[in-house]
Amino acid sequence: MKSEETSESHVKVMGVELAPIRIPFHRRLETLAVLQWELTFLLSLIIVIVTSIYLLFTKYYPLVILAYLWAYYDRKTPRRGGRRCEWIRHWRVWVHMRNFFPVHLIKTADLDPGKNHLLGFHPHGIMSMGAFVNFCTEANEFAKKFPGIKPFLLTLSGWFRFPLARDYIMMAGVCDVSRESLDWLLGQSGPGNAVVIVVGGVKEVLEAQPHRHVIYLSKRKGFVRKALKHGASLVPVYSFGETNVYEQIPNPEGSFLRKLQALLTKVVGIPPSLFHGRGIFNYNLGFLPYRQPIFTVVGKPIPLDKNPNPTQEEIDKVHAEYIASLVALFDEHKTKYGIEEEETLKVI
Repeated sequence: MKSEETSESHVKVMGVELAPIRIPFHRRLETLAVLQWELTFLLSLIIVIVTSIYLLFTKYYPLVILAYLWAYYDRKTPRRGGRRCEWIRHWRVWVHMRNFFPVHLIKTADLDPGKNHLLGFHPHGIMSMGAFVNFCTEANEFAKKFPGIKPFLLTLSGWFRFPLARDYIMMAGVCDVSRESLDWLLGQSGPGNAVVIVVGGVKEVLEAQPHRHVIYLSKRKGFVRKALKHGASLVPVYSFGETNVYEQIPNPEGSFLRKLQALLTKVVGIPPSLFHGRGIFNYNLGFLPYRQPIFTVVGKPIPLDKNPNPTQEEIDKVHAEYIASLVALFDEHKTKYGIEEEETLKVI
């Protein structure tokens, strides 16, 4: 895959395309912004664990014990709306991160602030960059585009077991994806919430290949049940370009690598995807994403009546309606964002 920067003058050494020395300062800032995000979300847990173990054998061990006691005492907060901080959501660093790709947020309809909404985000990609930039920061002015709506991005419970890392992501508006969390955000915390779920989950990560449009949705119906239970509208969201920012080692269905990845995913709960992008000083080798545009399109809400105990037939009906709405959203916007008319969205 070629990034937009490969058209610039650069030197190639042993297949590695080196970036020129003279790069505009704003582009350096954009690279640093993405780098800090990746270090935070890829390495924060490792850093916290290693540091905690080390400090346990020093005179600072009481601080480690207190930190983990606090995390345990505060364990319900990620399932009660978190502890968001608007100051952090408005940091300038997120604007630089947005401009790196760039990431766009496209609104197609209003969201009623008097109701709650469950947004299904597709596809997962490798790291769901579009989901973070658009719903965990104000880089694309979500609050102005959707006045009266407060977004919450839900993620795996494991992120909230470790001090510091958990607090940092909660301040951006990230919460636990547990059933208890969904019930709180869609029911008990009042109206005006936009709860964002990356429906395909970790399994969809293994399908993330550039210019491939495959999503896991046919058997994912739990989010529909929750929306019906609380009378929250369902809103399809498709993030065009989400799978283009990284390349993954080919792992077709049935291959040894794919079987091994599936096995490890069952064991550890996290998909061991083998991916690469660009580096800090080169364009085709490293773990930074490529500078490829992402267009996150928020579709029209599907209104639902509150139904505390929906039948399977009712769930299936709404689920089919949601899939049809998502496919229609994809087909309506695909040619605007570099996808050929004959290409289709594959739902598995």
